[in-house]
Amino acid sequence: MATKLTANGVSTTTIPGTEQYEVFYTGYRSRRKKHYQYDYRHTDGELFSCVAGTLKECRQRRDEWLNKKIKNSK
Repeated sequence: MATKLTANGVSTTTIPGTEQYEVFYTGYRSRRKKHYQYDYRHTDGELFSCVAGTLKECRQRRDEWLNKKIKNSK
């Protein structure tokens, strides 16, 4: 990924229907742990953002969010 996920604290995910993610690590040496910062911009313009241990988990959370959004709109 060539771009940063945020600029001055604001998400750079601006195009509806797109996702971006960055990998970062916490801890030191043997306690080092990988995390994903994930942003998804819905087609209605609303932003979903989360941090999880895997990209798969981030996408599962996004899908749950989308399903809730669909249920609430009916």
